[in-house]
Amino acid sequence: MAALTASSTTTCVCLFLLALTACGGSPEARLRRTLASQTTGTIHLPQGTIEISTELTLAPGAHDLEIDGNQTTLKAANTFKGRAILVAENVRNIRLRDFTIDGNREAIGKPLDMVPPENYFRLWYPNNGLLFDQIETLEISDLHLQNITNFPILVSRSSGIKISNVAVRDSGSRNAQGRNNLSGGILIEEGSSHFEVRDSTFLRIAGNALWTHSLRISSRLEDGIFANNRFDTVGRDAIQVGHATRVRVEDNTGTAIGYPAELVDAEHGGTPVGIDTAGNVDATTYARNRFEEVDGGCIDLDGFHDGAVRDNTCVNRKPQDAYPFGHFGIVMNNTDPGTHSQNIEITGNTMDGMKYGGLFLMGSGHHITGNRFVHLNIAGCNESAAKVYCIYKQDEPAMLESGIYLSRGLGHAEETRGSIIRENVISGHKMKTRCIAYGPGVKPQANTLQGNNCSDDEPPR
Repeated sequence: MAALTASSTTTCVCLFLLALTACGGSPEARLRRTLASQTTGTIHLPQGTIEISTELTLAPGAHDLEIDGNQTTLKAANTFKGRAILVAENVRNIRLRDFTIDGNREAIGKPLDMVPPENYFRLWYPNNGLLFDQIETLEISDLHLQNITNFPILVSRSSGIKISNVAVRDSGSRNAQGRNNLSGGILIEEGSSHFEVRDSTFLRIAGNALWTHSLRISSRLEDGIFANNRFDTVGRDAIQVGHATRVRVEDNTGTAIGYPAELVDAEHGGTPVGIDTAGNVDATTYARNRFEEVDGGCIDLDGFHDGAVRDNTCVNRKPQDAYPFGHFGIVMNNTDPGTHSQNIEITGNTMDGMKYGGLFLMGSGHHITGNRFVHLNIAGCNESAAKVYCIYKQDEPAMLESGIYLSRGLGHAEETRGSIIRENVISGHKMKTRCIAYGPGVKPQANTLQGNNCSDDEPPR
C-alpha cells in the first residue's frame, strides 16, 4: 500500500473527524444540520451556550420530535438576523423542554413601530425567540426566555398548544418614541385553538405579557386557558383575550402593571390593564385573578359579551398621583362593530382604590351582584381641589366621579337596559350621593337596582 502524502493524510483525518463531530463545523452548524435532518425521535442539545447567527428551522414534516436541553442556552449572536432563533412550520407533535433562549436584545434590538391594524404579527416582528406556524400539537415546558427583542413565543394558525412552567423576562422592544410596541410576551394568533398557558412567570415585559391577538380578518381563537401565571412589572396588559371564544382566565396574579410609566404607549391610548379584552369575545370566564398596583384599569370588557367575571380582585394602595394612567376598575365597551355588550355576569369581585369609579356599564342583560367597589375616586373628582381633570366627555360630567356609571357606550351607542344591579358594596369619595349615576339617554327605570350599600370613606389620598 502506498504511503500517505501530507495532503492525503490531512484529508483522512478530516474525514474521520467529520464522522464524529462534523469536521470544521461550529456548534451552531452541527445543531443546524441536526434540526434540518432529524424528523422524529429526540434531539439532546449539548451543554453550554451556542450562538445563533440566523434562524434555526425544524425539518419539513417533522413529527413526534422532542428537543431537550442540558444546561443549554441558545443565544442570538450580535449579528443575528431572522424571524426567530427557532422556527417551526407545518409540523406536528413537537415538544421542547429544559433549555434557555437568550435574544441578546441589548445588541440587536432596534426601535420598531407597532404593527399596523389588521396585520399578522408573525410577518411584522423579527428577532423573536420561538416562532410556530401551522403546528398541530405543541408542548413547551421548563424553558427560560430572556432578553428577547420582540416575542419570546409567537404561535400562529396552530392547535393543541400547551405551554407550562416557562419563565419570560426582560423582553420586548420600543417604538421611536420610546414606548412599548405591544411586544415582549407570549402571543397566540390567527385562529389558533385548544391552547393553554399555565404556571409561568413574566417579569419586566415591555408590552403585553400573555395574550391572543384580535384580528378580524382571521377566524376567532377557540378553547383556551390562561391559569396560575404570575406577572411582575408589565408595560401594557398582563393578560389580553382578543377575538376569541371559550377562554378561561383563572387564578393568575400580578403586580406593577403599567410600570415603568415611561413605557406606557400614551400616544396610541395604550392604557395598561390587568385583564384586557379586544375584538369579539364570548363564552369566556375571568375568575379568581388578583392584581395589585395597576396604573390603568383592572378588567376591560371591550367586545366581551355572554360571559362571566367572577371573584377577581384589584387593589391599589398608593395616592392618586402614583397612577397617571389610572382608570375604572371594570369597563365595558363595544369597539368591534360586530359586538354588543350583553349578558355579562359580574359577581363577587373586589375593586379597591380605583382612581375613578368601580364599574362603567353599558348594554343590556347584565347581572352585577355581590361586588365590592371600595375606596373609589381617589382622584377626588369633580371637586375644585381635585389634582386631575375629571371630565372625559363634556356632556357626561358624572362619569368619572361615580361608583357605577350607566352609559349608552363609547364605541357604538346601545340601549342600556334590563340589567340587575344588586347587593353591591360601593364606598369612596362622596359615594353616598354619587353611588350609581346615569349618562344621557339612559333611563333609570330600565334597569333594576336592589340592596346596594353606598357610603363615603376617607378623603382622597
